Amino acid sequence: MTRVLFVVTAADYWTLKDGTKHPTGYWGEELAMPHKIFTEAGWEITIATPGGQRPTLDRISMGRTAGLPGTLREVAAYLATIQDVLDVPASLGEVDPDDFDLVFYPGGHGPMEDLSHDEVSGALLTKQLASGRPLGLLCHGPAALLAARNEDGSWPFAGYRITALSNVEEKLNSFGRKASWFLEDRLRESGAHYAKGTLPLLPHIEVDRTLYTGQNPGSAKQLANRMVADLAH
Repeated sequence: MTRVLFVVTAADYWTLKDGTKHPTGYWGEELAMPHKIFTEAGWEITIATPGGQRPTLDRISMGRTAGLPGTLREVAAYLATIQDVLDVPASLGEVDPDDFDLVFYPGGHGPMEDLSHDEVSGALLTKQLASGRPLGLLCHGPAALLAARNEDGSWPFAGYRITALSNVEEKLNSFGRKASWFLEDRLRESGAHYAKGTLPLLPHIEVDRTLYTGQNPGSAKQLANRMVADLAH
C-alpha cells in the first residue's frame, strides 16, 4: 500500500507587512481534494503538523468567493469525514519520511508564517528530495521549500521548475497586497525556475523529476490525479 505523509501548517495567522496578523490556516480545497483522491486510490495517509498542533481551517477558503458552490459543498462534506484525524495530527518532528512513499504539502497562507522557515520541515524536504521519492506541494505549500538546505548551505531545489501562487493571484486579495514578501519572488530569488499558467486562478501544475507543484487551489485535483497516475506506473 502507498503511504502518504500530509504535512499541514499549524499557523492560524499570517503576519503582514504592517505587523497585523491576518487570520488564516490551511485552505480547505487544497487539503480535502488531494486527501480524497489519494484515499480513493487506496493510499494510506498520515497527517502531521509542526509540534503536532491541531491545524486551523482558513474560513475564507469556505466562503462564496473561494470556489464554485458545488466544490465548496464537496470540500466541507469531506473535511467533516476526516475531522477526527485532523484534530490529532502527528508531530512533524516525530515522523520519518523514509516510512512514506510520498510527501504532500497543501497550502493556505499558513505555510508563509511557519513552514517557510521551519527547520524540521526543511530537513524533511531535503531528505525526501534526495531519496528520489515523489514530493508534492500546492499553492502556498511551496513556501516550505524555502527552509530546505543541503549540508553545505545550498538550496536543494535550485534549478527545479516550480509553480506556486503567483504575485498577480496574491494581489487579488486586499490583504495579499500587504504581504511582507511574495512567494513567486522568493522562489525566483532562491534559484527556482518559476513557472505559471497563462491566466491567473486557472489550474496549472509543473512536474520536474520527482517534484510536483500546483499553482493555486483550483490545481488541487489536477495535481493529485497526476501523482496518482504517475505512481500507478
